[in-house]
Amino acid sequence: MFDPVSPQVSFPELDATQLAFWENTRIFEKTLEGGEDKPAFIFYEGPPTANGMPHPGHVLTRVMKDVFLRYRTMCGYHVPRRAGWDTHGLPVEVEVEKELGISGREAIEEYGVEAFSRKCIDSVFQYIGEWQRMTERIGFWVDFDSAYVTFHKSYVESVWWALSEMFKKGLLYQGYKVVWWWPQGGTALSAGEVGQGYKKLDDPSVMIRFPVRGEDNTSFLAWTTTPWTLPSNIALAVDPKTDYATVEIDGERLILAAALVGKVLGDDANVVATRKGSELVGMSYEPPFRYAEPEGGPAWQVVDADFVSLDSGSGLVHLAPAFGEDDFRVCKEKGMGFLQLLKPDGTFPDDVTDFAGRFCKEGPGHHPQPPRTRGAFQGRGLPPRLSVLLAGDAGPAHSVCAPFLVHPNHAGDRPRQGEQPGRPLGAGTHQERPHGAVPRGQRGLGAFA
Repeated sequence: MFDPVSPQVSFPELDATQLAFWENTRIFEKTLEGGEDKPAFIFYEGPPTANGMPHPGHVLTRVMKDVFLRYRTMCGYHVPRRAGWDTHGLPVEVEVEKELGISGREAIEEYGVEAFSRKCIDSVFQYIGEWQRMTERIGFWVDFDSAYVTFHKSYVESVWWALSEMFKKGLLYQGYKVVWWWPQGGTALSAGEVGQGYKKLDDPSVMIRFPVRGEDNTSFLAWTTTPWTLPSNIALAVDPKTDYATVEIDGERLILAAALVGKVLGDDANVVATRKGSELVGMSYEPPFRYAEPEGGPAWQVVDADFVSLDSGSGLVHLAPAFGEDDFRVCKEKGMGFLQLLKPDGTFPDDVTDFAGRFCKEGPGHHPQPPRTRGAFQGRGLPPRLSVLLAGDAGPAHSVCAPFLVHPNHAGDRPRQGEQPGRPLGAGTHQERPHGAVPRGQRGLGAFA
């Protein structure tokens, strides 16, 4: 009734025989014949970038796609499978930069944008043959002949058309979101691009005084591992349930978490008062730098936050909503203002007179002896430097708050965490604001003059 099955089976040979049968008898093409009379199940390949070799992870995603496509085909749907190639993104540019031995936006412009773009186009198809062979070997049926390419004019214009239609319907709004930023390239980084590689760098960690308004010779003591964000400070965060001590030392008073007094100031520190963090909320202080006035709300106040811990530092956290996701969320919830004193290339603007033109990592906290007039404080038992991880392949990266446009699922949607809603955008309502621009206010240094 059945042919005998040989125990000697060559799986590679069986694999090749089956693939050849599908190709020679045009099985995939036959599944598409007469499709006009069937309900459609549309599939556009979430396009891979073919400037790198495919790996087992790509096999997994393609097999999972194929499960759904074959199922829909067997259910009687017309399932055209259009392949695609992604030719955008920083991985492509970084790969070409390595090939050319250049780095950064200025170097690209000097080389020539048109010539560089051509190199990128050539690069993205470097391994297209390997991708097609891998796709065929795993039996993933997809139409390469009609593949779309993201740098093609038709694709780019279709994306802009979709955005324009949403714009006309008032489905876009303007706001801010904290993103990874590549200063050399002047653009945002996706999570995938940041995750491509890291290198270990040293960033200074510093203790800073924030003089309390209304209390002579008294300062909040806050710790930060990102001193370059201090010019954009908006608030200090405390844990409302934690005890905070007022300590008298060398003729001045410092406020910090009671549990950390010994670690920061020594066991012989003189504690003169203790109060809950909730009693500190709402108190005002003088910022260490005051180059511009914040927009959209008050600033330089103590707020409560859910992420303040006693694992390190002083129990008070410096908040710069333009550069930290938690900072942004808490300041937004508390109705605080916003201040962004950094240019897209990672340097300080002219308004930041003490560090104008310097790269952010060469700003506050990167001097052998930070000026005491700026509130720098040398505690006891504190590491002078803290090792941190920063994106490596694309050059140093930092987190920055950049403008963005989003499409809510419906009119009642609220922005997700890390997003700040703005006015709805409709025809004639959009006004551009340069990245990092802040209103010019009267510069003053308050108690630090």
